[in-house]
This record gives sequence, structure tokens and C-alpha cells, in this order.
Amino acid sequence: MFPPGPTVVNRKTIFMVDVISALKRWIVPSACLLCAGPADPGTICDGCRSSLPWNRIACPVCALPLNGPISHVCASCAAEPPHFDSALSAFRYQAPIKQAIAGLKYHAQFRQSRWLGGEIAALVAARPTPFPELLIPVPLYPQRLRKRGYNQALELARGISRSLAIDIDWQAATRTRETADQIGKRAVERRREVRGAFAVEARIAGRHIALIDDVMTTGSTVNELARVCREAGAARIEVWTVARVA
Repeated sequence: MFPPGPTVVNRKTIFMVDVISALKRWIVPSACLLCAGPADPGTICDGCRSSLPWNRIACPVCALPLNGPISHVCASCAAEPPHFDSALSAFRYQAPIKQAIAGLKYHAQFRQSRWLGGEIAALVAARPTPFPELLIPVPLYPQRLRKRGYNQALELARGISRSLAIDIDWQAATRTRETADQIGKRAVERRREVRGAFAVEARIAGRHIALIDDVMTTGSTVNELARVCREAGAARIEVWTVARVA
């Protein structure tokens, strides 16, 4: 079962976006989400797919993009392992993924969440390791959630859940205080800003979970959430994001 929208007003807004999208698909031939060329509904064309900035060579712990022939644990994770066990980012944070994420995050382009969530799910499905039991979207502070009207991490989790049939626990984690915009801040400032910003329910104890977010920059936010999840007893913690900043 998918969680409800945050408020009645926002559910109506999301419903209208979906209705308009459905009408466009009925009136206008299916188009690539990136270039508007011919493509199957809700997908991208072969040309765009071939040029995507896939994050194929990356640290298996934090998903940091690496320059080299093979993936290996990066120096930062070797020196100070994060509180999560592993991370997966489908793409490097570059165009056109950067613009697709912005469309979802700031302009309610939910078709992007279904596509991007599906790309994450495809990578997860190709692994030999067991699926997590729960998907936990990184929460927004309530005031920011009301202002935006939706949580982009939850929308991505919906896309992943549809593909992999993994339950979403959208209430297990809450953001207990607002944090300032972290764009342009150094890693140490980011860590200090998010310290103590999350609370997690004890029901995740003993569970294998995946934390879902759109972008991992330094990893400070997901690492702090993972720390609190670990204290709550989570047995294994993965982090899945659309993109990773190099």
C-alpha cells in the first residue's frame, strides 16, 4: 500500500498533475522525458539513454564516482567508514540528470520520479544480494513539506516500490528540526548542520532497510539518518539515490 499524500490540498494538486499528464499522453504521441523525441510512455529514447552519466565505477560503500578501471573503497570510507553499509547511486550528478532531478524536486514533475525510481530499481534487481525489507525516504521538515507539497524522496521510493514490491515506511523517520540550505557548504559544516536533525521509530530494529534520496553530495544527511537508524537497531542499512556528486 502506498502512503497518502501529505495534505488534502496537495493530493488534489498531485491528482491534477496526473490528470493533465494522462490527457497529454492521450492527445500527444509518447515523447522522451528528456528530449521530447519518440519514446515509450514514461521513458527516454535510446539516444538519450546512451548519453546518460551512469555511475558505473564508484566506491561500493558511499557511491562516490571514481576515475579508474574498477570500483574500490575510496580513501574517505577506508579512513572513516560511514554509518550505512553500502550506497548505490544510478548516475553522476551531471546534465541531463541534474535537470531531471530539479524538475521533480521543484516543479512536481512526477513522471521523472517514476522513471528515475525505475532506473534505481533496475540496478538493484540486477544485483545478487537480497532486497531490503523496507524503503525509508529521507524526510523533510514539516514546514518545508507543507511549502513544497510533497517529498521528492517519497516520490522516488514509490517508483522503486512499484518495480521491486518493497514496502515503504514513510513514517519511520522524521526530521525534528529545520536545517539550512547546504549548497556551497563544506563537508564539516554539513555534518554539523544535520547533527541531531532526525528521529527514527524503534520498529526498524533488526530490519534490513534502504534510505532513499534524490542526490548524495557529501553524504552528511544520509549518514546522520543512518546513524540514528543504527541506534534504533537497524540490522543493515543501504542508501539509494538517483545521483552522486563527484
